[in-house]
Amino acid sequence: MPTQSMILTMVISLGVSIAASADAPVIKSGTPVIYLADNLDEKDKLGWCIDTKGRGFAENLHSHSCKPAGQQATDTQFAYYPKNGQIRSVPYEGKCMSLIDPENKVLPFGLIDCVSSESSQKFVYDHTSMEIRIGSDNSKCVIVAQNSVAAGPYMSRDLIYAKCLSIEKKYKQWVVRK
Repeated sequence: MPTQSMILTMVISLGVSIAASADAPVIKSGTPVIYLADNLDEKDKLGWCIDTKGRGFAENLHSHSCKPAGQQATDTQFAYYPKNGQIRSVPYEGKCMSLIDPENKVLPFGLIDCVSSESSQKFVYDHTSMEIRIGSDNSKCVIVAQNSVAAGPYMSRDLIYAKCLSIEKKYKQWVVRK
């Protein structure tokens, strides 16, 4: 008959092997960067980063293949500031990720002027679960949509949010690299 400690060891081992089986991306972009821990179906194993929609600056955000380091890669560079909960664009100084249109099922997030008191710009990154939670509603997480589309030589997905408990880990676990 297995003891409690044996069962616990088996459960922990199972959890580690499941986490290790995720298809991790090969991140080639500069830092800081925020990217999905699972590569999902990104064809070149570049991973999925928060990105401005279109080339260069844009007010709408989505998820895009993390671009290799260089001039065109900067629009996928974002930094998380735990002190105030903001996710800031690296190349577009003074611009922050914001939940600008909560009713929009495709483009709820935007890139607008950073305002430290703005609740729509507050996010909580949980290092243990690797979830980015909406500051005003801790039960909701920033996620990538299940479907991807071609985006020139890269790929894109909608960057949306949903109840954390209802989403598979592969769509909601983020790595925040400084």
